Amino acid sequence: MDISTYHLILWIMAVMGLFVFIALYFVDAGYGKFRTNRWGYSIDNKIGWVLMEAPALVPIIVANVMFTPNRLQLLFMGLYALHYVYRSFIFPSLLKGKSRMPLAIIAMGAGFNTMNSSLLCASIVLFPKDTYTDLCHYAQHWYFWVGIVLFFLGMYTHMKADHTIRNLRKPGDTNHYLPKGGMFDYVTSANYLGELLEWTGFAILLCNPAAWMFVWWTAANLVPRAHAINQKYRAEFGNEQVGKRKRIIPFIY
Repeated sequence: MDISTYHLILWIMAVMGLFVFIALYFVDAGYGKFRTNRWGYSIDNKIGWVLMEAPALVPIIVANVMFTPNRLQLLFMGLYALHYVYRSFIFPSLLKGKSRMPLAIIAMGAGFNTMNSSLLCASIVLFPKDTYTDLCHYAQHWYFWVGIVLFFLGMYTHMKADHTIRNLRKPGDTNHYLPKGGMFDYVTSANYLGELLEWTGFAILLCNPAAWMFVWWTAANLVPRAHAINQKYRAEFGNEQVGKRKRIIPFIY
């Protein structure tokens, strides 16, 4: 991949992200709360998450085999891999119930994760110019520490929200419950808030267009879904129960 192809793909993805953002306000992505038979054949949810998320790790492995990343580049790829090890293997292993995931959703997610990971790895090891050369020098800049703090704050928020959602029901219980506690007291999709915060921190840390493109795609996917979840909770539990909780960004949206 040369630099011109890299930038062309980023522009194409930016436009595609806009279409996805708009479309998801009208069509609910068919997994989790919104899975329906119209999305076609589905498989076990746990296997689905592995197949969808694990491809993000492949470009990282390839980049480490083909190139010789320095400590700073290894740190960037290590943080990215940390998230996807959790999403690919730890998160699915902790899931309860017998939910299913459509193959169509898995294919789209795996395709995006592979492309996005490839662009991020290219931005770290192929096209960093003279930016990512020395860890000690890079760590002297404010965006290094702000990015690191936001990344781990987002990861903590994300994982804590996942834990809350997993434990809403006791074994054998099939009732629906409104998540409460932590950031769920401010938004109805605290898990999505955590993920958006996590990748915003990552983009601040890297300061490159591929990382910010990932933030844009994260928002394009999660903001409309957070809206749909908020609406579903209000229809199921009533406005009084949901209260003033926003969708994904506390006090704002």
